[in-house]
Amino acid sequence: MIEGIVIEPLRQFMDERGKVMHMLRADSPLFTGFGEIYFSFVNPGVVKAWKRHKRMTLNYAVPVGNIKVVVYDDREGSPTKGRVEEYCIGQDNYCLLKIPPMVWSGFKGISTFPSLIANCADLPHDPSEVDRIDFVKSTIPYDWELRHG
Repeated sequence: MIEGIVIEPLRQFMDERGKVMHMLRADSPLFTGFGEIYFSFVNPGVVKAWKRHKRMTLNYAVPVGNIKVVVYDDREGSPTKGRVEEYCIGQDNYCLLKIPPMVWSGFKGISTFPSLIANCADLPHDPSEVDRIDFVKSTIPYDWELRHG
């Protein structure tokens, strides 16, 4: 696993009235601070990639739909430099995915309907601390096409 990436199953409580889905608590060892929570929808088959935060830690959960999250480590001195990993998270695998600063990430909607991503970031959004690369023009060694197998 890429150094600093953490994936943790999340609790859900269901009954005939509906469902409660946990995401992140202040007393969790994964909680490093509160900056902001935001929500992002991704349409089926759409790729939103690549971005790298210089200081912000991302904490993703997907309560509606399913996405494929891909991370790439190009950090100098990292024991996992050069590694690419993918995680399918969402309703079918409800979990928290923690992505540390300086790791490239992106995601793709893999449901037949829009997926909702919640991010509880440890810092407020600051455009000056984000690097972006268009996934089509990227040199990151990953092909966003559908995987068979």
